[in-house]
Parts: sequence; structure tokens; C-alpha cells
Amino acid sequence: MAECRVIRRARGPVSFVPRSVGRLNYGKCGERSVLDSNFDLDAIQRAIADAGFDGWLFYDFRGSDPIARKILQLSQDVVSTRRWFYYIPSVGEPIRIVHAIEPTKLDALPGEAEIYVSWSSLQETIDRVLHGARRIAMQYSPRNEVPYISRVDAGTVELIRSCDVQVVSSADLVQQFDATLTDTQLESHRRAAKILRSLVDELFDSIRSATIDGEHQTERSLLDWLLRRLHDHDLVFDHEPIVAVNVHTADPHFTVSESASSAIAEGDLVLVDVWAKERALGSIYADITWTAFVGREVPAEIDGVFQVVRDARRTVVDEIGEAVRHGRPIRGHELDRVARDFIERAGYGEFFIHRTGHSIHEEGHGNGANLDDLETHDTRRILPRTLFSVEPGIYLPQRFGIRSEVDVYHAGDHIEVTGEPHQDVLLPLLAD
Repeated sequence: MAECRVIRRARGPVSFVPRSVGRLNYGKCGERSVLDSNFDLDAIQRAIADAGFDGWLFYDFRGSDPIARKILQLSQDVVSTRRWFYYIPSVGEPIRIVHAIEPTKLDALPGEAEIYVSWSSLQETIDRVLHGARRIAMQYSPRNEVPYISRVDAGTVELIRSCDVQVVSSADLVQQFDATLTDTQLESHRRAAKILRSLVDELFDSIRSATIDGEHQTERSLLDWLLRRLHDHDLVFDHEPIVAVNVHTADPHFTVSESASSAIAEGDLVLVDVWAKERALGSIYADITWTAFVGREVPAEIDGVFQVVRDARRTVVDEIGEAVRHGRPIRGHELDRVARDFIERAGYGEFFIHRTGHSIHEEGHGNGANLDDLETHDTRRILPRTLFSVEPGIYLPQRFGIRSEVDVYHAGDHIEVTGEPHQDVLLPLLAD
């Protein structure tokens, strides 16, 4: 068994060089500004103690946990080839556990270093580091209820449990340090949301004008127009928005073909789902979905489905608003159930085939609580200063689909539904 040597390092600031984002080329990372990026060890330790845990153990093998890298503000460009652990106790100095081949991989982080060589020395080191602890948080989710958090493999969980500790989920800790917004970030979201709302209006105006003038438009041509306008506003995104017509609106994740797409004409239903954020690192996404009918009067069935979806959306927003105002904790699966029950009572339950909403942060789908009791059973609390979408939908196969999406910010004692005005009527684009 190799002897472990201990290296002490002073606590200090950590540099963070996130990956570039966006489908389009917006220049080098170094040309972008950064919004409020800090590694606050004291805040993390307070949160661990407040949760009733003895520590938070981070683990990574060949990039297996991007959450750890982001929270610890490690460069995403540096990939280690050996296992490393970083243990933050509720009280005391953190400890870095790294392999002798890569002893400097965590040097940017505060705390002592424990260097291991063999698998047996690793196990001995972990046991020594965790000695006396009882409840250790890791990126683990019981029964994989929240797969977005399940970054630690079962074998590693078994290893930690063999040290006579209980492994608990870090889900709410992750939310606190990778899903909450600073004031600056919230402002970046609001600006993006305002632009997206204006672009939806512009796109619908374009459809109206082209239809009246007899000009030919397709899903692809409208999507290309939308991409250009996003570029004009210097917004970035992880993949293309959705512009869907008629039967394609019944596909929640419809992708427009480069070579073949549906033409748009009078009598068509159009769905637009667009998400983007500002270029500055640390900026926060906005994400909205609107529908419109290319005609003078919306068919009764389509309008009826829209009203069910809209009212389900409103009911969820009212529920979270009421809970926040009264200081009542509420969880992601509970809000999903509010929308799902509403749509089921209207007779469309089998056609609501996705969760009600998702966390929004620097990624379009962030690491906070999702509004989900369908695809997963998300037991995480909706925390203050987090942002999420509310987007129920009804999809009638081979016919049409309706989705209505807004973004909601938990401000602590109230909520803010961004991107006003919100869609309350399915728009008849050719109405006088």
C-alpha cells in the first residue's frame, strides 16, 4: 500500500473558464464578459450544515460529473484520466483526493491534498477522510427519481457506504449553487425574454403579410428568418428553435428538415418554440412557446384545446404564486400534478405526454427542480431565486398539438412571470 502524502494549500480564488455555447459562431470565450462567477466556500459549508449533512463529496471520472465541475468552477477544458474526489465538510478545511499521476488537477481548489496511487490506498484514504461523518451528500438520487442529479455510479456509492456513512442526495444543494440566479443574471433573462417576445410577434406579422400577399413561406424559411433575427440580437442557443405547422405541431420535439418542410398557407396552425440567451458568460436563457392560426377564425376544436392548455398553465402559475406568498414549500412533482389533473379532467390526459416544465439557467434545461411527475418523480423543492418554465401541452396524433409556455421566477415572497404579454388567446392572424 502506497503511503499518502498531505499537501496544504491556502484558500484562494478559483478561475472558471466555461465552455462556449450557441449554435452560431460568436467568437472566442475570452471575448465575452462573465456574470457574477464566484466560488463561495463559506456559503457552501453553511448550506451543508443547514441541510443537516456532515459534508458534500464531489466525485468525477473522465468528466462524468459536469455538475461538480460547474459548482467547483473547474475548467471544462481540463479532463482528468484518473478518479478524483473533493470533500467539503460542514466545518473545517476541504480535502482534495487525487491520483499521483495527476496531483495538481484540483490545485485551484482550497484545502488539503491527499495523494493516492493504488485502489487500496484510495479506499483507505476515503475511509480516513470521511471518518466520523454520518450523512454525506453526493450527486445521487434514490431510485434514480431525478436522473439529472444521478452522476455518481452505483459502485462508487457502494464504496462510500462501506465507510459507514449514509449517502444522501445533493439535489437541493445543487439547486442552490447551480440553479439560483444573481440579480445580474435575472436581468439578462428579462432582456432575452423581451427580445424573444418581440421576435414571435415579428414572425407572426411576417406570416400574416406573406399570406395576404400570396408569398411562399415554409417551416424552413421561417426558421431561417428566426435564426437570422436571433443573430441580429446577438443571442445564442444550444440547438435550433421549433417552427411547426399542422400535423408537425403534434410532435413536441419537431425538427425542421433542411431540404423538405411544410408550406404555410391560410387554414394552417403554426407553433413557435424559441429559446436563447445573451452571449455573455453566465447569462440566463428565456424560453417561450406560442401558437397562431393562419385564418380569420380559429376552428372550434383547436380553440377548445388551446383554452384547456392555457387554463392548465394559468392554474399552475396560480398554485406556485399562492404557495410562495404563504411561504408554503412546494415541489416539482406537485406542480406537474396540478397541470396533469386539470388536463385529465378535460378529457385529454393521454395526450399530455411530457412534463409540465423544466429548470432554466445558463443551460436551456438547468439543474434545478423540474415540474415533473410523469417522466420522473421530481421531489425537489422549488427554491427561491430559481427560474423554470410552465408549458403544458396536448398533442393529438396525426392531427395537431397545442403548447403554451411561460417562464416563472421565484422571487422569495412572490413570483414573476416574465416575457409579457403572455398568450391568452390563440391568434387568428388574418382577422380584421
